[in-house]
Amino acid sequence: MQDLFIKWFMAVNAWLLRVSHGRIGSHLGKQTVLILTTIGRSSGEERAIPIAYFTHGPDYLIVASNWGKDQHANWYLNLKKDLHARLEVGGRTLAVQAREATGPEYDDLWQFVTQRHPPYLEYQTMTRRHIPIMIFEPASETAVAPSN
Repeated sequence: MQDLFIKWFMAVNAWLLRVSHGRIGSHLGKQTVLILTTIGRSSGEERAIPIAYFTHGPDYLIVASNWGKDQHANWYLNLKKDLHARLEVGGRTLAVQAREATGPEYDDLWQFVTQRHPPYLEYQTMTRRHIPIMIFEPASETAVAPSN
């Protein structure tokens, strides 16, 4: 039942973000929200979800916490197959290339995101999996992002 509510809430929030060009639904509590569009790893179809993000310099960060569940989120698994994505943020649409933070960069970013959203620390205690952080950088001119 909780998963059904979450799906419904996310669909409504994505709709609000799109129709308001980011003016409604982009802040949930202390978190900022954008729409991430990936290509489904099995279906090959676009998959869009509203999701919390952080800015870090010119890049966008998304923590693949999946609320501390033991399985990775579908969007993260989609990105592992195809790193091209699209972000809808602040009324703009950006073609981006994703990469996963590793090593010392991950350690620095983990500290950055957990200082801004401490529940990630609790999520890490709830799961045995490593919680990834994905970095989204502007795509090159030749990169192909999901179509609009």
